[in-house]
Amino acid sequence: MPSERIRERNTSQTEIVMAYAQHVRPGGLAIIPYPTQAFAQEAEMSFFEYKDFVGKACFLDRKDPIEEWKKLSKEQERIIEKLDKVESMRFIGYDTDLELLVKGRKWINADGHINMPDGEIFTSPVECSAEGTIRFTYPGIYSSKEIEDITLTFERGKVTKARAEKGEDLLTQLLKTDEGTARIGEIAFGTNKNITRFTKNILFDEKMGNCIHLALGRGFPMAGGENFSNIHLDLLKDMKSGEVYADGELIYKNGEFLIQK
Repeated sequence: MPSERIRERNTSQTEIVMAYAQHVRPGGLAIIPYPTQAFAQEAEMSFFEYKDFVGKACFLDRKDPIEEWKKLSKEQERIIEKLDKVESMRFIGYDTDLELLVKGRKWINADGHINMPDGEIFTSPVECSAEGTIRFTYPGIYSSKEIEDITLTFERGKVTKARAEKGEDLLTQLLKTDEGTARIGEIAFGTNKNITRFTKNILFDEKMGNCIHLALGRGFPMAGGENFSNIHLDLLKDMKSGEVYADGELIYKNGEFLIQK
């Protein structure tokens, strides 16, 4: 489908998107994976390899999967106790120096009550606050099309420059979808160390350990987000050689939280 047609389709789905957004909360709508040959092929795995991957992503390889999810939930809640008091954050990495505000926003403990697999900590930053540049490690996937090597520059919370090695035309069209598309709807840390490879399925990829992801477009009301858009485009960055500062304090380095127990 041409990029222009994709943008037109997005702008026609406002009512559907609003209805969906109302149910994305703990105890609301849940998404659960089921291994298929098509997903395996997209992830460049054999079907049996992919089934094993899905099981591990859900902690089914552990002796007591339920206990493992409870353990992850407790650890994430400990980190959130710190992040909920933070006003500003700075992300530094390869071709990246991005600052934004999270004051007054709630961090969400994604521990298996919304999606499965899960394993992330996320919030919606203050919509007009992002300043700086970020370059993403992995392709953005939209309507089965890949946008590779994306670099975004923000001023006063809005994308002012967008570049991609491949699929730049699609990225440009997506940014024109509506007023909210060029702003950040989500910033998040992936925490699921059992997800170790990019599969082109965002349900898994955004949870990948040692990574952060940023979403352009629709924010989360349950986190205090006020940005509305017909799209929510997740973009992933490997942080194995990156740093994150909270109110000037180094809290995350080389893919690991440094917050003391």
